[in-house]
Amino acid sequence: MTQTLLFDPLLPWPVLWILMALSIPALALALWKRLPGWALRALAALVVFAALMGPVQQSEERAPLNDIVLLVQDQSASQQLSDRPEQTATTLAGLKERLQARGNTEVREITVNDGEGDNGTQLMQAISQALANEPRGRIAGIVALSDGQVHDIENTPDLPAPLHLLQSGRTTDWDRRLVVQKAPSFAIIGEPVTLTLRIEDQGAVPVPPPVAELDIAIDGGEPQRFTLPVGRDFDLPLTLPHGGRNVIQFSVPTAKTELTDRNNTALIQINGVRDRLRVLLVSGEPHPGGRTWRNLLKSDSAVDLVHFTILRPPEKQDGVPVDELSLIAFPTRELFLEKVNDFDLIIFDRYKRRGILPAIYLDNVANYVRQGGAVLVAAGPDFASADSIYRSPLARILPAAPTARVLDEAYLPSVSDLGQRHPVTSDLDQTAPWGRWLRQIDVTHNSGDIVMTGQDGRPLLILDRVDAGRVALLASDHAWLWSRGYEGGGPQLELLRRLAHWMMKEPDLEEDMLWAEATGQSMRIFRRTLHNDVGEVQITLPDGSITAAPLTETSPGLWEGRYEAPDIGLYRLREGDKTAVIGLGPAAPREFEETIATGDVLRPALASSNGGVLAMEEGIPRVRNVNEGRPAAGRGWIGLTPRDAYETLSISQTQLLPAWLTLLLVGACVLLAWIREGRS
Repeated sequence: MTQTLLFDPLLPWPVLWILMALSIPALALALWKRLPGWALRALAALVVFAALMGPVQQSEERAPLNDIVLLVQDQSASQQLSDRPEQTATTLAGLKERLQARGNTEVREITVNDGEGDNGTQLMQAISQALANEPRGRIAGIVALSDGQVHDIENTPDLPAPLHLLQSGRTTDWDRRLVVQKAPSFAIIGEPVTLTLRIEDQGAVPVPPPVAELDIAIDGGEPQRFTLPVGRDFDLPLTLPHGGRNVIQFSVPTAKTELTDRNNTALIQINGVRDRLRVLLVSGEPHPGGRTWRNLLKSDSAVDLVHFTILRPPEKQDGVPVDELSLIAFPTRELFLEKVNDFDLIIFDRYKRRGILPAIYLDNVANYVRQGGAVLVAAGPDFASADSIYRSPLARILPAAPTARVLDEAYLPSVSDLGQRHPVTSDLDQTAPWGRWLRQIDVTHNSGDIVMTGQDGRPLLILDRVDAGRVALLASDHAWLWSRGYEGGGPQLELLRRLAHWMMKEPDLEEDMLWAEATGQSMRIFRRTLHNDVGEVQITLPDGSITAAPLTETSPGLWEGRYEAPDIGLYRLREGDKTAVIGLGPAAPREFEETIATGDVLRPALASSNGGVLAMEEGIPRVRNVNEGRPAAGRGWIGLTPRDAYETLSISQTQLLPAWLTLLLVGACVLLAWIREGRS
């Protein structure tokens, strides 16, 4: 039972003070005139003022509440290194025993895991959430069992009690890590790009070596080893081997007794892009479709176009000087013998043999294709003539032979069943009916993939691979009708753009490809193929184990699957004869950027709450009670602030001056004063 005196004034306090101030001069006047009843009148006024203040005696029946101690256990990735889990478990058990022996104490255990994504250890966020769920007036202390590597110290809440850090780890811990200081997200193929690396040693390094070895592997290939200085930034020039995503793995061999090798490896993914796509366009004669090809290639800022049009064939002798027909002479030898390999694509647009390009030049073009080049033939009536380009050394690489028939009839181009699966022709815009073409060259299909057909299902667009190169044959010169809007037109620009980029080996248009896209530690696996079925994807994990992921066809020719990876690192994918690699997780996980236990990160928060840092390897600390505002940590001990919190079970109030008692006392004082003054 607790007794408390309370006041519940009948009038506002300012009014009471004013009345009291007015009564004091009256009493002073009575005293100055030596009135015999002044003391009784003063007593009456005092009783009136006391009654107006409403004195109340409050009785409370209270039940004491236990103090609350928050035990925050860090179970992030860095806390799993070495013997830190065992250290933490032993310290936690011993500390709970000592808190139970303290009495009047409740323990709240909080577990902190890795933050979402790469946010690291969100210790302060966990403490804030725990404080929001508990009455702050009962919190006697907060004890964090952690290595001290906290990544949200800027979110430290207002702490109602001392915060202590029981630090895991050993004074002999040391670690070596690889840091990628600078790495671009894309680079130009064939040109060196500079990456900045650094190898650092942290902690109690036994014998700091001046150099360390570094292995570099591209797309999971055989690594190359280099020797780098320790503790210094090193600029490493690197040339990307191919377009698209290049996965580069840097790794430092694990040193003896170092804390972990999880930060000895870094994965960088750099997109390889071409500086300029060099295209040679040779038009056999002026015609409406020639401008279509030129406009298409000139509209692409990534294309460097060289265009030659034969305005007058050699057999035509009209007396016009050559310098009036062209600004420069046609550099046939330079283009087709000396610099043919400098081009990514050669287009023959309605070209036929006229003696301008000797057979040896065309034979060199055929060799250029076999070595990785690309040739596109846009055929017109010339392709069916006796002077056809097919009747040259290029016949060895062309996917179809002309039958000498030119079909001058209107027809509607269509995508073949195989073309529905090919990235060049799949998903072409068909929101509106396509317009017809008016001419097609009849050809006999020899090799390659027929992706578009024309009259009566005859081959219209054929794509083929020849050794390391690519060849395309468009058996019509009327694609330009779509660009003119004839009968509504069609997706001419998109078709020709895809065709040109497929021939220049753009990764997004590969028809037989396996790749994956990563989101955190989840990957989406894609398999594009012209076949009707694919098998499961074999996935090789960073630790060497193998698992499989099924694929489902999501659109014609495109298969997709998902896989949740158990860990970060380099994953190798295989389906049939196709392989791919992908890196999951950040290049340098935040949890392993700093692995040596320390109290420096938490020290500002500890100092503001009078807490301290104690090492787990020095034993389990003693628990003491300390007053609020006093130092709460010392050698081998931590302090808790007793809160003396309670719960009120019942309340009763009694008026000390009820109205009848006030009236009786005031009346008696006034009556006695009047009698005394009347006798005198």
